[in-house]
Amino acid sequence: MTLTEQQKKRLRGLGHKLKPVILVGAGGLSDSLLEEFDRSLEHHELMKVRVNTGDRNERDAMLQALCRRSGAELVQRVGNIGLLFLRKKKDSKFANLR
Repeated sequence: MTLTEQQKKRLRGLGHKLKPVILVGAGGLSDSLLEEFDRSLEHHELMKVRVNTGDRNERDAMLQALCRRSGAELVQRVGNIGLLFLRKKKDSKFANLR
C-alpha cells in the first residue's frame, strides 16, 4: 500500500494529537513487544510508536522492521516518534478513522 502525499498530509494532521501507543526501549524489538504491537494494530489504524535509542539509523531500522512485519506504512518520523498507518477493513469495529 502506497500513500499519496495528500493522504500522508491528512494522516499527519490526524496523528498530531495522538500519544505513542508502543514504546520501544533499550531492549529493542523483543517477542513481548512484538506481540503487544500486533494487538495494538488490531485496535488502531493510525498510531504512534516511540523508539528510544540514541542512533538515528537504528531507530529507522526498528520502524522499518515493524512496518514490514505488519504491512503498515510509515507516514512520518520526527525524532524518536514514528507515525504508522494500517488500513482496516471498512466493516471493522476497531477502525479509528472514519
